[in-house]
Amino acid sequence: MAVINSPTNFRVLQWAKLKQKIQRDKQKQFIAEGYHCLAEAIKENCLIESISTEPNAPFGVPHHQVSYEVLAKLSSMATPAKVLGICKMQPTRAAGDKILLIDQVHHPGNLGTIIRNGVAFGVDTVVAHASVDVYNPKVVQASQGMLFHVNILKKPLREYIVDIKVQGYQIIGTDVRGGVPLHIVRAARKHALLLGSEGEGVGTDLLSMCDTKVHIPMKPACESLNVGVAAGIILYGLAQSE
Repeated sequence: MAVINSPTNFRVLQWAKLKQKIQRDKQKQFIAEGYHCLAEAIKENCLIESISTEPNAPFGVPHHQVSYEVLAKLSSMATPAKVLGICKMQPTRAAGDKILLIDQVHHPGNLGTIIRNGVAFGVDTVVAHASVDVYNPKVVQASQGMLFHVNILKKPLREYIVDIKVQGYQIIGTDVRGGVPLHIVRAARKHALLLGSEGEGVGTDLLSMCDTKVHIPMKPACESLNVGVAAGIILYGLAQSE
């Protein structure tokens, strides 16, 4: 197969459209970057084709060799990964016992880190609302491919919380001022952890729907933690409390 050298090649232009959320949603596809992410995509049968400057790639899907200029056009990173992949979105499914509810987290690195932490501590489903797109390439990269191992839902949180409370889920919200210390909280078998924006945390309207509010005890000099870091600590604490 001939090397694709031109950034204006028709196939390249079609791939590049996936850098836009509207096109990702329309085509149900997105771009993943790096060998590790693509290896995780393969495990869940999500990888459609791979793209790199090398003639071959070890993924067993159709491969396209391109120039560095083309690779740079498709990448969202300052220095492109050695290989990119076109991946398909998985169909949604019913939630399991552990859910992450994400409200207004706007930094791709934070959302990717939260998803990675979630998988590490047994989260089955991530519900994102009014946040950076879960399939943004930088979110996928920050998740280190763990995004492929969770059920992704995009729903308004108020309505979703009402639905899962009826199903017996315990709703645990993060509240640095009014929450009880993490080590006191006992998570029910079916529970959902609610995380809010980087600057404001969980809004009062959603906090009012929580069964339990939690905070991480820390030194007074530090008012709060990065939301990705806090998510990891709380998820670990809840896993130990079950």
